[in-house]
Amino acid sequence: MFRRLSSRASQGMVAFFSPVNAKEDFNHPSAPAIPGSRNKLMKSDGYQDSQHYTLYVNPIILFGSFLCFVAIAFYAGFVVRIFMLSNSATQLNGSFPQHLSVAEDLSVKQLPPPTVIPGKEVPPTTYTFKHFPVEGSRTSHDLHLDRSSDDLDDEQERVDVYASASTEDVSEDSEDSSDDSSDDSSDDDEETNNDLVEGLHLPAGQHLLVDIKNVDPIFLNSEERLAEAMIQLVDESKLTLLSYHCHGLVPVGVSCAGVLLESHVAFHTWPTEGVIAMDLFTCGSGKLIPTLPSIQQLFGVKAAGEDSDDPMMLWSHKLRGFREGFVPGYSFDLNPLDSDLGAEILGSHNDVDIKNPIVSASETDYQTVDIYEILDPASRKLSDYYKSLEDDGSYESLHPEFYAPDLILLLDGRIQSSLHGDAPYHESIVHPAMITHPNPKRVAVIGGGEGATVREILKHSTLEKVVMIEIDEGVVNLSTKYLPGWQDCSSIAHHDGCAEWCFDDERADLRIEDALAYFNDNFGSSSRFKSSAEHEAQFDVVIMDCLDPNDDHPFAKVLYTDDGYISSLYGALTDDGILVVQVGEAAEIDDAADENGSFENRSTMIKMLDAIGFKR
Repeated sequence: MFRRLSSRASQGMVAFFSPVNAKEDFNHPSAPAIPGSRNKLMKSDGYQDSQHYTLYVNPIILFGSFLCFVAIAFYAGFVVRIFMLSNSATQLNGSFPQHLSVAEDLSVKQLPPPTVIPGKEVPPTTYTFKHFPVEGSRTSHDLHLDRSSDDLDDEQERVDVYASASTEDVSEDSEDSSDDSSDDSSDDDEETNNDLVEGLHLPAGQHLLVDIKNVDPIFLNSEERLAEAMIQLVDESKLTLLSYHCHGLVPVGVSCAGVLLESHVAFHTWPTEGVIAMDLFTCGSGKLIPTLPSIQQLFGVKAAGEDSDDPMMLWSHKLRGFREGFVPGYSFDLNPLDSDLGAEILGSHNDVDIKNPIVSASETDYQTVDIYEILDPASRKLSDYYKSLEDDGSYESLHPEFYAPDLILLLDGRIQSSLHGDAPYHESIVHPAMITHPNPKRVAVIGGGEGATVREILKHSTLEKVVMIEIDEGVVNLSTKYLPGWQDCSSIAHHDGCAEWCFDDERADLRIEDALAYFNDNFGSSSRFKSSAEHEAQFDVVIMDCLDPNDDHPFAKVLYTDDGYISSLYGALTDDGILVVQVGEAAEIDDAADENGSFENRSTMIKMLDAIGFKR
């Protein structure tokens, strides 16, 4: 017998059962198929135990079942993810002090507002934002300036801060646009070759990239402390922070981006690794290199514990955008940041282990001076340098001078001298001539503001007087302060008038004046009108230790091609006198001839010396 399902059950699933091994009277081909139930077929004397069935399923029920399974799987994955994140945060908090917890960071924080430097006028800007809810973010903070209260008298009260903070479980996007101000202001472009000059507005900028490791993980996970450090850095750099936005990430980490009037500042932290990566981009005249000590102090926070390593900073500085062609008369050769300084020092990031600006963009009366401390892994090992600083009796500690970083002096962005090149350069420019001359008593040095050339000359016992003519007293003073080894004469003790400082030696005569005027007045064509008492005594050796002849500098061209000056050099020498000229780098095989290439000044000077009567 067959049993029919109820009408309600038959609407959901219908099964047609066709018996295979039935009695003859039920096995007729014309026997109708009778709907049955999901219960097993009732046995009777007319049926055998073994039966086959065909099952037909409603598609709607099948699709509904699939959706149920998907929903169950999604919910299970969501629960597992929450559990894993909670477990990860718990393990991470176990390695940090107790007060650093993800639960605490989920609360709304009061971050410091951006500030305006008193007296600084901020031009009109428009603020537009859009938030996207992201599950990987714990918190979101958005702060910017509201200058709607411009009528207030007090400067501090004029800075009204709009702040909004929200956790990332908010599911709605928000979009807003508002004008910060309606005033108009403009600055005229200035014709200049220097990014550091106030008033320069070009489609270009300066980009500072900074990475610091061994930083306190508590600091790196604190939005408040990081925001305070960013605002303090902006204020110390004389920049204007229009707004900034910070996210606390899950389980830890912080990302912040600040919009500057001059461009932007941004950073991201990895607390577990103790690393922060930052970039600062500005347009105009702001100096970025001087901000490095502030960045090191504000963001290089050492982790607690005696065994913690000191924070280590890597950085690079790059010029961005376009300058040449947008300002009349601009030439990258005349911009210190576009010369050797930018290409060989500032632009390197991971190429050197130590890059420390000792003097950055110091302006003298005549030029810009930079001094950098560089440790190149190709010539010195960082581990050997650190070992040389210890007092453990090791070879490195007994001879630290062999492992010290290089010191590089740059004038107007061009490399002039270095610690590692001190001996090869200054010894070769001095001693061959001093040894060749039979009895060098009077020597003149043109340039040589760092003092190393005078130091080498003072080593000769026949010397009675060395006159150094340097136009820039600022270079001499900066070298005395930051490059003391160049002027150290403490090893010279073969005469009574010696001194530890080279310029204090009684034989040294430092003249702060123009070398061209000095030689033209004393040994040029006009010197014949001077009395014998006014005449300067001639020199046995004259050494030109100044600009390279190929430097794109007006003074370099005069030094190597002025006919009156070249003639005065001949008149300044005794009959057996020697002239030493620093004529730049040697030409390479694929370089053009000097007279047709970048060393045209050198070629011109050599021809003029030959014509005057010098012998090579």
